[in-house]
Amino acid sequence: DMDGSWIGTFHSQCNRILRKEIKAIGYNSNFLIYDADDHCNLIRHILKEFRIYEAMYKGVASRISSLKSSLVTPSRFLSKTDGFGFDEKLAKVYVRYQDELKRSNALDFDDLIMLTVKLFEENPALLEKYRTIFNYVLVDEFQDTNYAQYRLLKLLAARDNICVVGDDDQSIYKFRGADVRNILNFENDFPRAKVIKLEQNYRSTQNILDVSGAVIAGNQDRKAKKLWTERGCGEKVYHCWFNTEEDEAKHIAAMIKELYLKGECRYKDFAVLYRVNFQARAIEDALKDEMIPYRVMGGISFYQRKEIKDIIAYMRLAVNPDDNVSLRRIINCPPRGIGAATLSKVEHQAKNKSLSLFAAIKAILKANSVALSVREKLNGFVKIIEHIASDEYRSAADMLKAIIEKTGYMDFMEEEKTHNIYELIASAEGKDIGDFSDRAALLTAMDDVNAENSVSLMTLHSTKGLEFPVVFVAGLEDGLMPYFKALQNEDEISEERRLFYVGMTRAKDVLWLTGTKKRRLYTK
Repeated sequence: DMDGSWIGTFHSQCNRILRKEIKAIGYNSNFLIYDADDHCNLIRHILKEFRIYEAMYKGVASRISSLKSSLVTPSRFLSKTDGFGFDEKLAKVYVRYQDELKRSNALDFDDLIMLTVKLFEENPALLEKYRTIFNYVLVDEFQDTNYAQYRLLKLLAARDNICVVGDDDQSIYKFRGADVRNILNFENDFPRAKVIKLEQNYRSTQNILDVSGAVIAGNQDRKAKKLWTERGCGEKVYHCWFNTEEDEAKHIAAMIKELYLKGECRYKDFAVLYRVNFQARAIEDALKDEMIPYRVMGGISFYQRKEIKDIIAYMRLAVNPDDNVSLRRIINCPPRGIGAATLSKVEHQAKNKSLSLFAAIKAILKANSVALSVREKLNGFVKIIEHIASDEYRSAADMLKAIIEKTGYMDFMEEEKTHNIYELIASAEGKDIGDFSDRAALLTAMDDVNAENSVSLMTLHSTKGLEFPVVFVAGLEDGLMPYFKALQNEDEISEERRLFYVGMTRAKDVLWLTGTKKRRLYTK
């Protein structure tokens, strides 16, 4: 009987807990969830305000996310800085970022876990309540957990009622905060744990397992295992060395064409894997020359499309008028003549009066302090948001339809984008407004996979969980695989080795490993 089970991601389960309990740590239970795009937009705004080079926003966003994944709060980070240079600036941005989130009654993805840990650590009775609810804690893909997630698990599983499934050899997301030490140290943290090795492989042939096993055996700090299969030895693993990346790409395309014309494989049976995106250029050119259909995996997901994020921003601002990130996104989208100068006046008013941007606009209108033309435009925007926010719209789908009607958003839109918006409305039918807004934020990073009959091109990091009958791993040369940034650090080399291992073990029947003597980026 699974009726009482909680099944979902760390983020969705923490969201569920916080919706019920977050008031215990001083937050409002109707908080918004800021996705990665909102997160970056807010940081860009803060960098601009602090007159820090705005192009640094991605690095700053990544660093703040890393700090939160390690449960380092702004105050804790401030106490550790040396008082000058980039860390001091980062600390100020981090403090302001968290203040702005709190002011907007919003959490980012990392907050969902960090604040759940805070909730349990500061409220033993609540922790005990959830320990009682969860008789057993089961975790899949344990090697991908970060410090904060593991801390949460240890809090909930204090009675050793935990089962984790994972493979330390497939821990490849360090850049996202994943910590391979979680799985390597699990038996130290839970001494009574019984370890069951799942060494039978149902995907690859024995030759592929042996070669990939020899590669990963180079990592010293790992759980030893010997994979075997009943599929037989299969073809030997191929390794080819070419003069240039063009030669490499032409060979890959020729082999794909040959196997396809023989009737041995469909195009969708092939995958070409590489370390970094720029490698795709030569491969794409070669596939085009052979008229081979292909798709570059990891494109823009449905919820990351501009038109979808714009419409969701209208919904979120209507639900929470204090949401400054959403307001900045759509105040002039579609264009309504509210430019940067007007927004700057609104920002100034908000800062001086400690108001949200929406409240600042209303204050400006009340004070009659701007030109008539500007006042009319701002008033029109306020009326749209207030109409959308009215109790007239009870469901998410109704609110989305109202947004389209009142904003005229689709009036001059190309057909493909209108289809996307209609799909969004269809997906909202029967959904509660708050639940739908949460779901849209949580699904932002998920890709819409195209199932057409075409060769798949992707980075090694994108291959996790996938499999293909025939796999090419391209660019096996120092500087690319392993990547040049990892060459001086043993932990980074181990991560690169795991990444290569994951790529190799995507192959079911045939594995090609290729490299070049010269690649323009790294050699002359």
